Amino acid sequence: MSDTSGKQQNTAAFYGQAVASFAIAMAATGIGIFRLNADAWVRAFLGIAVLYLVTSAFTLAKVIRDRQEATERAYHPFEKL
Repeated sequence: MSDTSGKQQNTAAFYGQAVASFAIAMAATGIGIFRLNADAWVRAFLGIAVLYLVTSAFTLAKVIRDRQEATERAYHPFEKL
C-alpha cells in the first residue's frame, strides 16, 4: 500500500495556466484603464478599485480555504484498514 496524504496536488501546467490567466487579466485591465478616454483622477480611481478587488479576492479565497481545512477531520479511524 502507498502512503498518500489524501490532499490533491495541482499539476505544474494547471498552476502555470492560473498564473498566466491572472497576469493576462491584470494586464488587459491595466491597459484598458490606461487607454480610457477620461481624466487622470478617474483612471487612478479605477486602478485603485481594481487593486482593492484583487486583494479582496485573494483574502476571500484564503479564508474559504482555511475554513475548509479546519472542518476536515485530522484523524480518520478506518482509513488504513
